[in-house]
Amino acid sequence: MNPWKKITKITLNTKRHVNIAIIGKYVELKDAYKSLDEALTHGGISNNLKVNLVRIDSEKLKVSEIKNKLRNVSGILIPGGFGKRGTEGKIEAIRYARVNKIPFLGICYGMQMAIIEFARNQLKIKKATSSEFDKGGVHIIGLMHEWEKSGRKVKGTDKDLGGTMRLGSYDAILKDKSKIRDIYKSRLIKERHRHRYEVDISCKEKFEKKGLIFSGLSPDHKLPEIIELKNHPWFIGVQFHPEFKSRPLNPHPLFSSFIKAAKNHR
Repeated sequence: MNPWKKITKITLNTKRHVNIAIIGKYVELKDAYKSLDEALTHGGISNNLKVNLVRIDSEKLKVSEIKNKLRNVSGILIPGGFGKRGTEGKIEAIRYARVNKIPFLGICYGMQMAIIEFARNQLKIKKATSSEFDKGGVHIIGLMHEWEKSGRKVKGTDKDLGGTMRLGSYDAILKDKSKIRDIYKSRLIKERHRHRYEVDISCKEKFEKKGLIFSGLSPDHKLPEIIELKNHPWFIGVQFHPEFKSRPLNPHPLFSSFIKAAKNHR
C-alpha cells in the first residue's frame, strides 16, 4: 500500500491570525529557532489560526522601545540560549508580559530569565542573577553541581562545563489544580532537556508566597521544571524543550494552549 495515497489536507483560515513575538539573540539567523517556528505553526493549526512570527533581537531591544515594539503582539515567547548577551532585553520583555497580562511562554533559558525578572521586581532582590553570566550578585540560578542537597552554594564549580549538561528525556511531576496540569491532562510527563543551569529549589517558598508557582518538579522534588503565575491569564516557563515533540497533526499541548491564549488576548 502506498503510504502517500491518503494525505490529510490542512486548511488554515488566513483571515484569522495572531502575532507572536520571539525575542532572542539569534533572530537574524534564519534557522536558529526553526523547531520553535514549526511548533508555533502547529499550535496555530490546532486553533485554525495563522501564526505571524515577529522576530525581535533582544540585544538591541531598549526599554524605551518595548511598548511600541510589542504593541501589536498577542503572545511573547523567550526561547532557549546560552550566555549573557541580550539578557536584559529579555528580562524587560518578560516584565512587560507579566505586568500587561500578555500570554507568555519561556523555554529553558526563557524560564530562567522569568525567574530572575520576578526576583528583581517582585521579591526586590535587585542583584538576582545567574552564575552563567554574572559571578557577582545573588545567584538564584546556577550549574547543577553548584547546589548541595540542602540548597547551599558550593565553591569551585566553574570547571568541566562539558560534563554538566542535563541532556535527554526526563520525568516531571505536575502540581494538582495547576494550569500546566490542565494543559497536559496528566500528572507525570516526560520531556527533552538540553541545558546546564538550574533554578535553585531553596527559593521556591519565597516565590510562591508572591504568586509564582513551581507547578512542575523533578520526581525527587529537587529541580524546578515548570513555573506559572497565579494571577495571570497565561504565563508559563518550562526548563525543557517541548518544541522537539510537536508535530503538524499532533501539536504539542503547550503550544496549542499558548496560541489559544494569544487568540483570546487578541
